[in-house]
Amino acid sequence: MRILCVIDSLGSGGAQRQLVQLAIGFRQRGYDVSFIVYHELNFFKPDLDLNGISVKQVIEHNYLLRIFKIAREISRCRPDVVISFLEGANFICEVAGLFPRKWKLIVGERSANPEILTSFKLICFRYFHLFADKIVYNSFSNQRLVQKINPLLSNRKCHVIYNLIDSEIWGENKFRESLNGNLTLVIAASHQYLKNAKGLIEAVNRLSGKNKKILKIEWYGDISPDNSFMEAKNLVNEYSLGDIISFFPSVRNIFEKYYLADAVGLFSFYEGFPNTISEAMSIGKIVVASSVSDIPLVLDHCPDLICDPANVESIQKSLEHLIELTLNERMEIGCENRRKARTLFKKDKIIYDYLQLMR
Repeated sequence: MRILCVIDSLGSGGAQRQLVQLAIGFRQRGYDVSFIVYHELNFFKPDLDLNGISVKQVIEHNYLLRIFKIAREISRCRPDVVISFLEGANFICEVAGLFPRKWKLIVGERSANPEILTSFKLICFRYFHLFADKIVYNSFSNQRLVQKINPLLSNRKCHVIYNLIDSEIWGENKFRESLNGNLTLVIAASHQYLKNAKGLIEAVNRLSGKNKKILKIEWYGDISPDNSFMEAKNLVNEYSLGDIISFFPSVRNIFEKYYLADAVGLFSFYEGFPNTISEAMSIGKIVVASSVSDIPLVLDHCPDLICDPANVESIQKSLEHLIELTLNERMEIGCENRRKARTLFKKDKIIYDYLQLMR
């Protein structure tokens, strides 16, 4: 079986990471796998090269010509199955599939952006899902959102498959007392307004002096075109929080940062199902996160670590609860996180679920 993966780029995003890991899993099971991308970002390309997966770049700035060229390239590849992730790539593949085809199309919905409820363009994109064979959502909340705006989608087309985690890579967590009395919270997220750095910084500024001395936050992520990163840095300086909050570029070995941390955080206004949450859970890390996507469902055993991203006081309370946890409490929550991760995000299970859809 020939599997063709289509996505905007091989940049450092969560959707890119998931599709690359899926492709590697298919390749390791003997399938013929290749990629088409239309932006020249190559963060994950070395992983594909290492596994003998070819990548075709179709660089075209004219949107209509891009659709035509990618459709032509898909035809040349003669795939049995096309898997696309993200709305732009999904739309292109769905348009390409309007013509007579022999390949099955599986599109992946990866975001729960509430703008799709009101944006004419985003709503139109979801109506083109009628031309896909299967729609895969990475959370139940995402599925409800999309089917709300396109009630014509039949349930037999729609499937929820969570993000995969390779448990062989992530291994076991090593619980320890916080170094030097500090508690390190790692955040792995690009700098965009939706990631809510401002809300986090405002919440940290409201902490007591004692808790400020304990908490250390390391944020790893690329800088987006908006002004969110500069505004976050300026706010950190304004509140004199430079000793607490540090910003770093995204790294390929982010799991190593997770291992050295006491907890992992995410404070976004919306998400599909974030990789950073499933990754942290898989190694038994404490997670403090906003109440978006399926996070409240998956982390129902530690509700005090779930916050309202639009409410600074709520974020503050979750941070205070995190700081006040004893080592035994952290171990209990971390072990439950890992148990759930091994059930929900196991790589072999996720790949099997996709292969079942292909067949």
